[in-house]
Amino acid sequence: MIGLGVRAANGALEILDLPDPRQPDAGELVLEVVAAGIGPWDALLHTGGWDVGLVPPAALGVEAVGRVSATGPDETEFRTGDLVLVHEAPLPGGSGTWAERVLVRSAHVARLPENLAPEIAAALPVAGLTAQQALDELQVDATTRLLVVGASGPTASLAVQLAHLRGADIVAGAGPARADQLRALGASEVIDTHADGWAQKSDRRFDAVLIAAKGTAEDAIGLLTDGGRLTSITSDAPDPIRGITTSNLYVQPNGRALAELAALAASGDLRLDVQTTPIKDGAAIADQVAGGRSGGVKYVLEF
Repeated sequence: MIGLGVRAANGALEILDLPDPRQPDAGELVLEVVAAGIGPWDALLHTGGWDVGLVPPAALGVEAVGRVSATGPDETEFRTGDLVLVHEAPLPGGSGTWAERVLVRSAHVARLPENLAPEIAAALPVAGLTAQQALDELQVDATTRLLVVGASGPTASLAVQLAHLRGADIVAGAGPARADQLRALGASEVIDTHADGWAQKSDRRFDAVLIAAKGTAEDAIGLLTDGGRLTSITSDAPDPIRGITTSNLYVQPNGRALAELAALAASGDLRLDVQTTPIKDGAAIADQVAGGRSGGVKYVLEF
């Protein structure tokens, strides 16, 4: 089968001819991949930054929409032919979702809503679950004053929307060019976090801060009230001060939570700016995304 991946650890991305996944065991499915999301995290899979059990030569990718082509023994929830979406890590077959077929765990799979386009659904799993789990970590609810720094990226823009659905008062940190878009997604105010001294210039104080832009946490923690909460999805949470709780968030697969996110996307309550690319152009796009040059767009491989 065709896949986009690496021949060895730290190898260059290329189109590969890979073996088919093994037959699924109990609690596993094989998917015929329809579309697969590309994120900056994918560059970590073969470089030691994120150990997902990749066994090169292998495809990269940890999220996808696919059609169930084989089920493990005694599978009761999913049947052959079902269209589903998934975030999978570690990878039970040692190879990822940027391939024509992939082995996944059924507990990490959600059924694709009929009115949700596969390319939109394939963009959702990692970003959506990360945003949801970060908001849970921050205990965001209708009483929360929340600052989201780096809010224009796919994951953080979903966090803005999910926090808005919870009733939080959200301030988005982003460049001025994204201000109108972020207000439309639910932010009550936009701070230009690209400006020098942005944190020192703000008189706002927050209960919780979500960091989605590397290098901003040390400034942002100064805007938290005593006893507030800071969570980073860029692995650079600062040490706690003034009773503030700080943490780094690493996404966990969750099929039930993914089904909830897919339902919100299908109803129009969650939106992402998605662009598709054929697998032959995937290496160049993946390099662009890994280099932080996605421009707020979520890219998806189509098969």
